[in-house]
Amino acid sequence: MPSRRTVLAGGAAMLAAPRPGASAAGSTALRFGVVADPQYADADPHLGLQRYYRNSLGKLREAVAAFNAEDLDFVVTLGDVIDRRAESYDAILPVYAMLRHRHVVLLGNHDYSLAPEDLTAQPGLLGLAKTHYDYTVGGIRFVVLDGNDVSLFAPPPGDLRWQIATDRLGRLAAQGADNAKPWNGSLSDAQFTWFGSVLDDARAKRQRVIVLNHYPVFPANPHNMWDAGRIVELLASQPHVVAYFCGHNHAGNYAETAGIHYVNFHGMVDTPAENAYAIVEIAGDHLDIRGFGREPSRALRLRSA
Repeated sequence: MPSRRTVLAGGAAMLAAPRPGASAAGSTALRFGVVADPQYADADPHLGLQRYYRNSLGKLREAVAAFNAEDLDFVVTLGDVIDRRAESYDAILPVYAMLRHRHVVLLGNHDYSLAPEDLTAQPGLLGLAKTHYDYTVGGIRFVVLDGNDVSLFAPPPGDLRWQIATDRLGRLAAQGADNAKPWNGSLSDAQFTWFGSVLDDARAKRQRVIVLNHYPVFPANPHNMWDAGRIVELLASQPHVVAYFCGHNHAGNYAETAGIHYVNFHGMVDTPAENAYAIVEIAGDHLDIRGFGREPSRALRLRSA
């Protein structure tokens, strides 16, 4: 029986951003798979929340098989790989290891639902050197945000970000904001500045941008980031940003504003058997989402940069 360290190290080998270069099979189209919120745990269902934790292993195997049958540039998981406990990775990372594609992974709030002795090891448990980063595939710049940066659960004890999170949540609660929830988070000012600089660089290089984050920011929703307003305002000023993909709100959502498509993908964990994942294809001015199970298909028109 391999140790947890061996299992995690083996699974983490796949958890890297795709190398820059041409899209799959030399095609002019960019194609990638999307999974949101598997939230696996060896735990009984929570019927009140419609969470079927153990069932995510079978659903993820089905999704991996579908992805492996396609020519894709990468597969992205939009956070919450697990629901709780570091040992949950022992079961789910070997499923991801069956992918024949690169796997891009984001951290969600539940990825921090760990014992104190394991918390300091995150994000290394998923093989991540950084929690926010960017990469380019097929001429499109993908920007990965870390919405846990300033939160009540990710910063280690004594970190100044914990007090900032407490203050931000308190102000939102005093305003009666729907997203004043302890399971949401926000960007640090340092990450927000980095985000703006990456967007500026992409614009100078005439690259279209897709933002990836665990948390939604638009439209208004109880699951939105605490600082959703400044993020949406920044994106609206960037004509080369075409889409924002997220999870966290398991019911899914979609809206368009300022020419940007905000797509909230459905949570995989939410049903006993019906799955939820997608394959995205971008060619020219078209972004097509082929949804499976609960995930709807969408045909979206992209604005010119």
